[in-house]
Amino acid sequence: VQLQASGGGLVQTGGSLKLSCAASGRTFSSYAMGWFRQTPGKEREFVAAISRSGGNTHSADSVKGRFTISRDNAKNTVYLQMNSLKDEDTAVYYCAATKGPAAIIGRVYDYWGRGTLVTVSS
Repeated sequence: VQLQASGGGLVQTGGSLKLSCAASGRTFSSYAMGWFRQTPGKEREFVAAISRSGGNTHSADSVKGRFTISRDNAKNTVYLQMNSLKDEDTAVYYCAATKGPAAIIGRVYDYWGRGTLVTVSS
């Protein structure tokens, strides 16, 4: 499966942004999906994950209550709604897919998109 993330950009502190990740192929619903982020000099960080059906989600403590992951299997797309953005949310955001259960560990994901840059600035 090929993944293409989009929706990044420059946003003011406290603002909102919605990321999308479009997947190719007809087996999107077979994959649990995750969002990760990375800033220069830091390790990749888990943000959120969602099960194949969308019935179960997990979020990092740092984004809980502010970010929401969702998916539309009919559109082969997973979303990350980001609200109340903080400067420390600035990063390149990546979507990823796994045949296994939704996970917070990046290495279990089989496919990765190229990433979209989110810059939060006051």
